[in-house]
Amino acid sequence: MAFQLLINSTNIKCSNVLFLVMKLCFLIICFLQSAIGAGTPLETINIGAIIDVDSRAGKEQKTAMLVAVQSFNSISTNHKLTIHFRNTSNYPIHAVSAAEELITQKQVQVIIGMQTWEQAVLVADVRKKAQVPVLSLAPAPNRHLFIQHRWPFLVPTVSDGFEQISCIASIIRSYHWRKVVAVYEDNTYGGDSEMLAILSEALQPVDAEIEAHLVLPPMSSVSDPEGIVREEVEKLLMTQSRVFVVLRSSLSLANHLFREARKLGLMGRDSVWIIADTLSNLLDSVDTNFISSAQGALGTKLYYSEEATPFLDFRRQFQKVFRLEFPSEHNLEPGIYALQAYDGITAISKVVMELGSKSNTSTSMLLPTIIRSNNFTGLTGDIHFHNESLSSPPMFRIVNVVGKSYKELGFWSSSFNFADSLELENGKINFSAVDGVQTMQNMTARVNWPGELDRIPKGWAMPSNANPMKIGVPGRTVFQKFVKVDWVDNDKNGERKYDGFCIDIFEEILKLLEQEYALPYEFYPYNGSYDQLVDHVINRSFDAVVGDVTILAERSNDVDFTQPYAESGLSMLVPVKNEAQMPWMFVKPFTRNMWIATFSIMFYTMIVVWYIEHQTNEQFKGPRKDQLVTAIGFTFSTLFFAHRENIRSNSTKAVVMMWLFLVFVVTSSYQAALTSILTVPRLEPRTTDVQWVRKTNAAVGCDGDSFVRDYLQNVLQLRNIKTIDNEDAYPAEFESGNITAAFLELPYQKVFLGEYCNEYTAVGPTYRNGGLGFVFQKGSPIARDFSKAILTLQENGKLRSLVEEWLESSMNCSSVDESGNPESLRFESFWVLYLISGSTSTFCFVYFITKRCWKRQEAYQNGAIVGDKGIKGIVDMVVELGPYLRRRSMGRDGTFAQRWSSSRWGLVSPTDPSEHFEAAP
Repeated sequence: MAFQLLINSTNIKCSNVLFLVMKLCFLIICFLQSAIGAGTPLETINIGAIIDVDSRAGKEQKTAMLVAVQSFNSISTNHKLTIHFRNTSNYPIHAVSAAEELITQKQVQVIIGMQTWEQAVLVADVRKKAQVPVLSLAPAPNRHLFIQHRWPFLVPTVSDGFEQISCIASIIRSYHWRKVVAVYEDNTYGGDSEMLAILSEALQPVDAEIEAHLVLPPMSSVSDPEGIVREEVEKLLMTQSRVFVVLRSSLSLANHLFREARKLGLMGRDSVWIIADTLSNLLDSVDTNFISSAQGALGTKLYYSEEATPFLDFRRQFQKVFRLEFPSEHNLEPGIYALQAYDGITAISKVVMELGSKSNTSTSMLLPTIIRSNNFTGLTGDIHFHNESLSSPPMFRIVNVVGKSYKELGFWSSSFNFADSLELENGKINFSAVDGVQTMQNMTARVNWPGELDRIPKGWAMPSNANPMKIGVPGRTVFQKFVKVDWVDNDKNGERKYDGFCIDIFEEILKLLEQEYALPYEFYPYNGSYDQLVDHVINRSFDAVVGDVTILAERSNDVDFTQPYAESGLSMLVPVKNEAQMPWMFVKPFTRNMWIATFSIMFYTMIVVWYIEHQTNEQFKGPRKDQLVTAIGFTFSTLFFAHRENIRSNSTKAVVMMWLFLVFVVTSSYQAALTSILTVPRLEPRTTDVQWVRKTNAAVGCDGDSFVRDYLQNVLQLRNIKTIDNEDAYPAEFESGNITAAFLELPYQKVFLGEYCNEYTAVGPTYRNGGLGFVFQKGSPIARDFSKAILTLQENGKLRSLVEEWLESSMNCSSVDESGNPESLRFESFWVLYLISGSTSTFCFVYFITKRCWKRQEAYQNGAIVGDKGIKGIVDMVVELGPYLRRRSMGRDGTFAQRWSSSRWGLVSPTDPSEHFEAAP
C-alpha cells in the first residue's frame, strides 16, 4: 500500500511539471508571434471621401464611414484602412480639386462619396489617367449611360433613379391623374434634363404627360433665394395641372418652395405633391417648419430593414460616433445615406479581405472590375452588380407627411407593385408572401391630402367664380334641337339663351357633380365649323365644348372625349312612295311561294274530298260539271267555315279536319298581316343602293360643317356632293331634284324622320362611328367625371327621357312605324302545317283506294263481278282512272250507266245492295 501511494504521488508531480512545460512553450510561441507581428507592419489602404459635411446627409455619411473603417481595422491582420475626408459643396469643380488633393498629397487608392452624379462623373473623367477607382454614392439618372465604357473607373454603389421614377408613375396611375408638373433643382451649370426625360418616358404607359416643368436654380448660386423661388412658383398658377412632382431638390430650397406654394394656394384642395427620395429620405431629421409646409405631400423613401441584426449592431456604433462627432445634432438615428456609405466602405473592405496577405498591393488591385465581382448583403440589401449597375431593384416606402412627422402608407417595388405590409424572415423580405396590387387605392383611406380634403384630389385647377371654365358651344347648327343659341328679348347685344338636347344633358351632369364639387362655367358661342371648334380646345382657347360633336379617332389624338351620350352612324335618306292604297295590296300579306303553296294544298284537298265523297254522297254526284262546282264550292266555303255539304266518309272527315285547322291558322295570319299593311302606311323607297348612286353619279346632300363630306368622298367614293346648311332645306332640295339622297348621322336622322316620316326613309347599311360626346382638353380629369355622370344618366333612365323629349316628339308620326315596311308572311313559317295537311290527305286517299280495291277483289272471288277482275284488273282500273275522269257521263239520272270502253268491266245484280258504289269506277 505504501508503495502504491508513492507511485501515485510521483505521477502527480510529473503531471504538474508537464503542465508547466506546456504553458511555458505556449507563452514562448505567443511571444514569438508578437515579435514577428511587430516586425511586419500592416499595409495601409488610403481612402478618400468627398462629401458635404455641412449637410445632414454628409454628416451621416462621414459617421458611417468611420464606423465601417473601425470595424474593418479591428478584425484585419494584414491591412489597415485609413480614410481622408474632404468637404465640398454642390460645385462639381470643388469635388475635382478635392480629388486632386487626395491623390497627390494623401496618395489615396480609391475615392468614395460625391453627393451628385455630376460630381461623380467629373471626378471619374478627370482622374481617368491616374487609374483611381471612384465609388459614387449618388444615383445615376439613367441606366443606359454605358458607364463602364465611358468611365471605366467609376462604380455606382446605389441604384439609379429609374426605379424611383417608376414608383412615382405608379402612384400617378393609381389615381388617374393625367397631367403633372415636374419640379427640380438644376445643377450648377444647367442643362440637367435626364430625370425629366425619364419621368416623361415613365408616364407614357400610364396615359399621363408632363404639362410643364419648373426649373429652380441652385441655392448656392442665388443671392435672394426667397424672391427667386416666389417668382418661379407664381408661374405654376398659369398651368391647369395641380400634380407637382419634386424630382430633386436640396432641403434649403425645398423649404422655400413649399412655403411659397402654400402662400399662393398651391398646397390647397385638389393639389397633389409627390417628393422624391432626395427629400423624403431626410424626413427623419428635418425641422418642424418643413413638415408644416409640406403637409399632405406623398413621398418615396428607400426601404431598408430596421429589424436585422447587422443594422441593430450598426445603429449602436453609429449613435456613439455620431454623438461625439456632431454633438449639436439631436437626432441620432441613421438614415439611408448612412447605410449607403457604410455599404460603400464594406465593398472596398471586401476587396481588401479578398487580397489577404498578398504583397505588393497596388492601386491596380482595387480596379472597379474587382469591386463589381464582390457581391454581398449590406445594410441596404443585396449588393449585386450586373450590366454596370446594381441588379437587385430597390424597394420604396410610400410615406405621407402629416402632423409633426410622416406616416407610412405601404410599399412599392417593381417585383410586386404596391403592398400594404411585408413579411420578414430573419430580417429579409419573403417576396413569395407579399400580396401586391397594381394600384395604391387600398391605401387611399389612410392618406391625408393637402387642405384636409376628404376625397381623392382632382389634380387639376378647378374653375372658380373668378376664373370660370370656358365652354365653347356651336353657334350655327343644322339641327337646332341639339344646340340652339338665342338672344333674350331679340337684343343681340344682350344676354344669350342656350337650349337644346346637349344643353339639357350638360345641366343634368352638373346636378350629379354638385355632390362632389362645383363647376363654374361660361358658354361662348362659336360660328365656325366643328373642326375649328375642336381646334380651339387644342390651343386652349376653350376648356371644353358642349355640343353635338362626333367622336373621331383623329380628334381623339389631341382632345379627350366623354362617354358618348348618343349613338351615331351614317346612313342614306331617300324619298318614298306611299303604297297604302295599291289595288293589289290584298296579296301583300303572303309571299308568292306562300300563295302557290296555299292554292296547291287547297286544290289537292279538293280532289281528295271529291273522289272519296262522290262514291256514296248524293251531294257530290251528278254530272261531272255539277260535281266540279260542288267540289270547288265546298273547298272555298271551308275557308270561311261556311260549307253546307254533309260529309259521310270517315276518311274525308280526317282530311277536312286537318284542312280546317290549316285554314284557321293561315286565315288568322293573313287577316293580321293585311290589317297591319292597311293601317300602317307602306313606304317604298325610290333609291335603295349606294352602289347605284355611285354608278349614276347622282347628287347627294350632307351637312358641310361635319366630317360627313370627307367620309363620302374618301370612303364611299361619291363625287356629286352638295352641302346643305339647314334641316328645312332638305325637303326643298329633294322636291326640286337637286339631290337624290341625303346622308345624315343617326341622331339627326331621327329628328328629321320625326318630322317627315311619311315622305322619307333610311335605306342601305349604317356606317358606324364613335357617337356624340363632349370635348375636353387632353388630360382633363373633368372628362372622366363627365363620362361617369353620362353613364349614370343612362342607367337611371334620365338620358332616355331627354331623347324622347327632344328627338322623338313628333305628333305626325305617333302612329307610324319607323320601318314602314311590314314583311309578308313566308311559306317557311307554315310549312309544317302544310306538310301535315297534305300528308293526312294522302294517307286517307291511299287508305280509301286500298280498301276499295280489297272489296273489289272479294267481289271477284265471290263471282259478283265477271271478267278479269283480279289484282291485275285493279291496277288497270287505277291506270284508267285519269281518262275516266275526262269522259262525260252517259247517264243523267245519277246511276252508273257508263261502262268502260274496253268492255272489260260489267255490272251484275249484287247480292248486297250496298255494293253498288263499289262496282263503279
